[in-house]
Amino acid sequence: MVDITSLEKKFQERIDSEIKIEPKDWMPDAYRKTLIRQISQHAHSEIVGMLPEGNWITRAPSLRRKVALLAKIQDEAGHGLYLYSACETLGVEREDLIDQLHSGKAKYSSIFNYPSTTWADIGAIGWLVDGAAIMNQVMLCRTSYGPYSRAMVRICKEESFHQRQGYEILLTLSRGSEEQKAMLQDAVNRWWWPSLMMFGPNDKDSTHSAQSMKWKIKRKSNDELRQQFVDITVGQAKVLGITLPDPDLKWNEERGHYDFGEIDWEEFWNVVKGNGPCNRERMAARKKAAAEGQWVKDAAIAYAEKQRKRKTETSRVA
Repeated sequence: MVDITSLEKKFQERIDSEIKIEPKDWMPDAYRKTLIRQISQHAHSEIVGMLPEGNWITRAPSLRRKVALLAKIQDEAGHGLYLYSACETLGVEREDLIDQLHSGKAKYSSIFNYPSTTWADIGAIGWLVDGAAIMNQVMLCRTSYGPYSRAMVRICKEESFHQRQGYEILLTLSRGSEEQKAMLQDAVNRWWWPSLMMFGPNDKDSTHSAQSMKWKIKRKSNDELRQQFVDITVGQAKVLGITLPDPDLKWNEERGHYDFGEIDWEEFWNVVKGNGPCNRERMAARKKAAAEGQWVKDAAIAYAEKQRKRKTETSRVA
């Protein structure tokens, strides 16, 4: 009879010794389920996150901006594929994960349920949204699950370029006309608080954070990462010559950090539950893309099956 307690003890000892957990290693069911939930949510976020930026491909202000935006969106699609592949190593089918997204059972980052109404929004998404994502994701390069950790190394390198691209867009606007400066400030005003929400609920209200940190799936808590993001971003905002939309934002000498105002948690949970400005629009777009692209999947599967049969027949003859 398998002693689960003994297996769990050895598992935790491996975690504490910084030994990566690989797909064929024994792991607690709860660890596996936590990883599937987190990695799939991350993958879904990368895919859905293409939508607010895709809205501006045909309206980018120059060919250079269009090419850069296309490259970024292509990167996001690749990130989703890396993460779906990492999730599949845990014994789940990609089609099942996507079905969960389309049915509303699986979540994605609440940030992508806000509209991108001006070109400045593309810069704000790059600077604030990708900046917050990097803050979350750098620690995941050291997460305890091997396939997830290795996927994050490349993702973080590419995300750093996305943030620089966004900041460069905003820097250009900050040196432009009064109308452009106003558009920049407006975009930051609208994306600032949703970006802080990206780190998830406060630690005291987080259901999964403590256990995830014990298993070293996460390395820092939601509140630690949010504070780190605020501290870094304030200086960058000063370079842009803008103000962040928080009257409570001020340096605290005793803490050695910036104090900032309370997030509207009612809005956060409302968006998470599917009632944000673009929730329905985003899901409708994903379902439409899945339906219209089904023939490509069918053709690829048929081709793969044909190749498999050919190899089998060839090996028999040989």
